[in-house]
Amino acid sequence: MIKVIIFDVDGVLIPSKRRFSIALAEKHDISLEKTLPFFTGPFQDCLIGGKDLKETVAPYLDEWGWDKGVDALLDYWFQLESEVNKDLIDYIQTIRAQGVVCFIATNNEKYRFKYMLDKLGFSSSFDKTYASAHLGHQKPSQHFFAKMFDELSEVEKDEILFVDDDKENIQGAKDFGFNTEFYTSLENLKDKILLLNSH
Repeated sequence: MIKVIIFDVDGVLIPSKRRFSIALAEKHDISLEKTLPFFTGPFQDCLIGGKDLKETVAPYLDEWGWDKGVDALLDYWFQLESEVNKDLIDYIQTIRAQGVVCFIATNNEKYRFKYMLDKLGFSSSFDKTYASAHLGHQKPSQHFFAKMFDELSEVEKDEILFVDDDKENIQGAKDFGFNTEFYTSLENLKDKILLLNSH
């Protein structure tokens, strides 16, 4: 019987695949060649809480040609990637009412994570929320899963379902011992939960 379901955010709860770096290139003529070194370099430290995003991105703004300041950049970024899968959120509230504990587990830095909790309502829509910035590790690291599992009492690994749209993250969760669902649709997720609960 599934007692806990852990949901990824980007690609699952927020289905849009339109990335901030693409929007900067298309709408503001700030090429991927300019932004890629940031996202593949210093930003990775922000994702695990090692660096502060506002302080880390500030020196890049002149080179990118962004003259509206750091806060405006982050507002634009977070709003761009904030269209929530309402049907999935509604379903999550239904199963929570039936006693299923629902978590968020996301690779995100602290400012965007706070935006999700406060502005998108995730703090009230989920029982617990985890971000790589606070855990100090990213999925698919076994340390990421271990830190979440350590906070669960009286729940076995085979009573947990991990839902993600990244195959490496799915494999990491499988290796840790969780049930997994590679997210493609709400209907497929419902079918998986029925299947697991029928055993």
